[in-house]
Amino acid sequence: MSDSLERSTKVNSLKEPVVKRLCEVLDKSSTKGWRKLGEIVGNDRRFKVSSDDMEMCSLKVLELEGSPSLMLLRLMGERGCTTGHLMDYLQTLGNSEALQCLKPPALQILIQPQSVSIICGHNLRLSCHAVGKSPVQYQWFKSKEEVPNSFSPDLVISPVQMKDAGFYICRVNCGDAFEFSQWAQVDVLNITLCYGQSYHSLDGRLKVVIQPQSQRLHVGEDLQLECGAVGRPIPRYQWHRNGVPILNATKRKLMIPHVMQEQQGRYRCEISSSSERMWTNEVDVVIDDIYAIGEGSNEFFLNSIPEQLYATDKVALLIGNLSYQNHPQLKAPMVDVYDLTNLLRQLNFKVVSLLDLTESEMRNAVDEFLLLLHKGVYGLLYYAGHGYENYGNSFMVPVDAPNPYRSANCLCVQSILKLMQEKETDLNVFLLDMCRKRNIHDDSTPNVVLRVTANIVFGYATCQDAEAFELSSTGFTNGVFVKFLKKRLLDDEKITVVLDRVAEDMGQFDATKGKQALEIRSSLSERRALTDPILPGDSADLAHAHSRQWAKAHELPESMCLNFDCGAQIKLGFAAEFSNVLVIYTHIVKKPTDMSFCQAHVTDFSQDLDVDPKLMNRETPEETGIYLLSSSLPQHCLYTRLSSLQKLREELVFTVCLQGTFTAMDDDHPIHWTKSINIGKPLIARLDLHRAMRRNSCLQTCLMPHSPSHSPCHSPGPEHRHHLYHGSHQTQDYNRLSPQHRYLDIGEHLQGAVGGCSDIYYENLSQCRYDPPYTSGGLSSSPGRLSIPIETTDDINELQTVFINSLQLQPQ
Repeated sequence: MSDSLERSTKVNSLKEPVVKRLCEVLDKSSTKGWRKLGEIVGNDRRFKVSSDDMEMCSLKVLELEGSPSLMLLRLMGERGCTTGHLMDYLQTLGNSEALQCLKPPALQILIQPQSVSIICGHNLRLSCHAVGKSPVQYQWFKSKEEVPNSFSPDLVISPVQMKDAGFYICRVNCGDAFEFSQWAQVDVLNITLCYGQSYHSLDGRLKVVIQPQSQRLHVGEDLQLECGAVGRPIPRYQWHRNGVPILNATKRKLMIPHVMQEQQGRYRCEISSSSERMWTNEVDVVIDDIYAIGEGSNEFFLNSIPEQLYATDKVALLIGNLSYQNHPQLKAPMVDVYDLTNLLRQLNFKVVSLLDLTESEMRNAVDEFLLLLHKGVYGLLYYAGHGYENYGNSFMVPVDAPNPYRSANCLCVQSILKLMQEKETDLNVFLLDMCRKRNIHDDSTPNVVLRVTANIVFGYATCQDAEAFELSSTGFTNGVFVKFLKKRLLDDEKITVVLDRVAEDMGQFDATKGKQALEIRSSLSERRALTDPILPGDSADLAHAHSRQWAKAHELPESMCLNFDCGAQIKLGFAAEFSNVLVIYTHIVKKPTDMSFCQAHVTDFSQDLDVDPKLMNRETPEETGIYLLSSSLPQHCLYTRLSSLQKLREELVFTVCLQGTFTAMDDDHPIHWTKSINIGKPLIARLDLHRAMRRNSCLQTCLMPHSPSHSPCHSPGPEHRHHLYHGSHQTQDYNRLSPQHRYLDIGEHLQGAVGGCSDIYYENLSQCRYDPPYTSGGLSSSPGRLSIPIETTDDINELQTVFINSLQLQPQ
């Protein structure tokens, strides 16, 4: 059994019987028990256990069946402690009985088959991987019947048919020992896909593929609604009417015989898995009662169903800029883009989500976004990062923008709107999560002439000439705007109504009350909602072409099994965190019995990607920067995160290196085997966003004074930069402080103003999404404005009002 597979398991992932035996041993020992273990762990800076933690553990003895050891193990697991670390601590402790609890059994199933919902005609794969002290044999069963020729750890049915639906289990034998896997249910959906559509996802994410349809019935008829989702594990269903769960309505198909008029309303189904939740479209069910007009009359009056609005397609471009080269870095855009991506996909949007784009990459991304738009489409653009607003025009700041920057270095949102209008879209939504302060270094007055259309909605995270704030936290949290937006985005309401409710929610948030308020600008005349269903228009061929274009940016490489000459087998898998962020994981599937140590890692990536070797091939996703997707990835792997795929100029070629030692070897020097892997251009790399701006549609619309074709732009030298000064009684003019350093500090005593910029200082503070360029030759004067650092936390609304009231900010 591979040592790395065992030692990399997190403590809080240990099986319950193992934990129970271990806690019994540690609880009963007075000299080599949990207290001594806590002291040893407390001396390790990685998983610091404080005296308060130990006191909390000791109080568990007062509870019925309470265990101090169990509490200690939970704390260690929450802080990233692995089984390997725990074994080292127990070795130091000298408790051999406790150490024996962690020794692997003669036969152990490492990977259990997972229930799955899949589309008829796709390929079904169920996996059961086990390790033992001798070779392992497999036999798959469907219910009680053996599946013919199923002696592999992977059961593959290609293509899967409706008759293959059912329950599967795998028996694993190792000598005289045997184990059964857990049951796995396979649900097969019979649907017809349009050309270019694909719902297959290697990471098993939940996806609604069958939407319920509005119905109109007469009293006494039977109501039948159906929905369906694909995903791994198999989804759970709960139907709702008018927002209230329907008792015992937990199947894909909702059947209500002999309906009465009180059963009419708006129906939708909540679909969930272990880590995700989404909703189907909400549909109208109208139950008509027939009234005769006059005695013996054959004329009737029927209730009418409200008119339904449709989109011919729904497309969203989400950009989050956080790793700025010349300006303060941000944290929240990554979380905001990730959360909105998942929500918009539930609403059947085609979503392209991108992080950290340069100016040329942003312009090319907008061009690709425009290619997906055509008549009747709902288009949505979300941007999170630094920004500013001059003369009513909003500008998004790329990560490579110089300091100071001007309009030529940024993207004008109104220019993008003009291009969207030319596509005859039915709804144009802009959600701008950035500051809107004036840029004093940009004196251009862009003249963007927009058509008069009643389909435009702007949702600004903050008001004109104001900042937008992030929430400061030790982990990753949303910005203020998305914190409230994500709670409302799935509401089946007109988009302006949704934003109105978000504005009301934000208005109750004490931390930013009077400092940040959502502003909505709209010309929308119809009741268009992001939940509106999709009904392809007359240009079906055009729609299919656009679908193929979108699919290009979301094609993951197929997972593969690599066989090495030594007899080891490695699984190489892939997942997408964003459209330009790829996760690669390696897993040892098979190891020769005479091999004492075996590990596989990836290396030799293109220099275009600028991968940090220290963050590659880590034992947990979090160690390599994969914080958002970690719960969806398989366990017992080595993980590598590749960001900025848009910079990839050639096909992605890398090396898988296997190293191992054999029991018969005299020394411990590992032997190496390598394989070169070519996965082409994955995800957004296929669209070559790194190229020169060849189409220039976005650039031409943004041309204005100071653009590259009119005048050069100069980056400042060192004399343009200022340092941060602390003073207990200092005050600085408002314009002397770069607004990204306006924070809401709840827990600290305020000691006057803070101005300028310091990497050391703002590292621990929440950023404002505005980065005005510094001036040379001193700081401009604007008397009467006091700059106070502002810091917020994700749970800030739970703090006592007195802390908020203690912050005395001057009016803006």
